[in-house]
Amino acid sequence: QVQLVESGGGLVQPGGSLRLSCAASGFTFSSANMAWYRQAPGKQRELVASITSGGTPIYTGSVKGRFTISRDNAKNTIYLQMNSLKSEDMAVYLCYVFWAGRARWGQGTQVTVSS
Repeated sequence: QVQLVESGGGLVQPGGSLRLSCAASGFTFSSANMAWYRQAPGKQRELVASITSGGTPIYTGSVKGRFTISRDNAKNTIYLQMNSLKSEDMAVYLCYVFWAGRARWGQGTQVTVSS
């Protein structure tokens, strides 16, 4: 079955960096468009960045220039490099794929930005 496993979250100071990973299995990864979402307490889940099967990235306005999404098809993994982190980036970050007619989510990884 489809599995998405995120890792790499943690505590970082404002202005710091983190790299998130999402290891995927159970589907044809190289053919799938993938995405990162985030959800902060009391807020709606929001799209952070997506990447097409061909490797084209798309970013939401608030993270443009600070975050970079990438993929490694040999490892069935997508990444989210997050630089210049701000308090408003603090959230649970979730990996997403739409496959076989259903939305699939990972369990999420917590990113905490605090001094």
